[in-house]
Amino acid sequence: MRKLLVLLTLLASVAVAGIAASPANAVKFGTPDTENAYPWVGLMVAYDEDGQPLWRCTGSLIEPNLFLTAGHCVSDPSAEGGDPVSFIRIWFTEGDEIIVTDPQYLTNLQNGAEDLCEGVEGYPCGGYSAEGTGEALAGWTGQLTIPQTYDLGLVTITTWVEGAYRPTTYGVVAPVGYLDELAADAPRGQGNIEFTVVGYGLQSVKPVESAIKQRMVGTVSFVNLRSALTGGWSLQYSNNPGQGHGGSGGTCFGDSGGPVISEEGYIVAVNSFVLNYNCNGAGFGYRVDTELANEFIFG
Repeated sequence: MRKLLVLLTLLASVAVAGIAASPANAVKFGTPDTENAYPWVGLMVAYDEDGQPLWRCTGSLIEPNLFLTAGHCVSDPSAEGGDPVSFIRIWFTEGDEIIVTDPQYLTNLQNGAEDLCEGVEGYPCGGYSAEGTGEALAGWTGQLTIPQTYDLGLVTITTWVEGAYRPTTYGVVAPVGYLDELAADAPRGQGNIEFTVVGYGLQSVKPVESAIKQRMVGTVSFVNLRSALTGGWSLQYSNNPGQGHGGSGGTCFGDSGGPVISEEGYIVAVNSFVLNYNCNGAGFGYRVDTELANEFIFG
């Protein structure tokens, strides 16, 4: 049976509707970043030219003005009428702080307002830390072209909001070939290598969609780098949280672009897609330790 491949982006309108219905956590079965271990991981929202929210994702500040995420978080070339993304806004939080949706936005959404941000001072229209422009890796088409998806993106920050929280530490991208060397030390694969995943995504999809915009941390296990779905370009990791095997967490919608972090603290991939709408079974991150990715990120 052909597997369903699902990008981990979360539409902004769907996200806030889910929050209103049933608040919960983010990275599945993870724990809040109470110790503020990953302040450089932020929540981003993409907007169209009219300033309307399109979707939200996660990403990592890797330099003072450079934010690493997935390609599908910053661009959709396949959209009817052309790529809708005009600019990006990013929220950074301290520790287990929660980003609360502005009630006026929910009212506008419910009423079908033409301008969803009218009168909205908080999320997802205001209260952000930074604003910038996005760029996807050349080759990203807006579709999952397995195994080479080119699903990598950057946001160049052009403005920091005065008085808003701004991280003073940054994520560190893995050197070229890092995952290949790591995998070579564990040829039998599954369960031998663990990674940390960090994100602001959904806690659950079924039976009830639930989410709270809080930075959550979980653990997943290495599966492979080279299969029909990865092809050496992506990292496949376990996504069966809470089962006593394969880690103590998993990724879901809204975690797109968030970091997959090695035990040594390197960002080795950005969360990209899962196999089904329940976010179970397996997760996939686009590798950042390839020559292609490194050249794109660092020029």
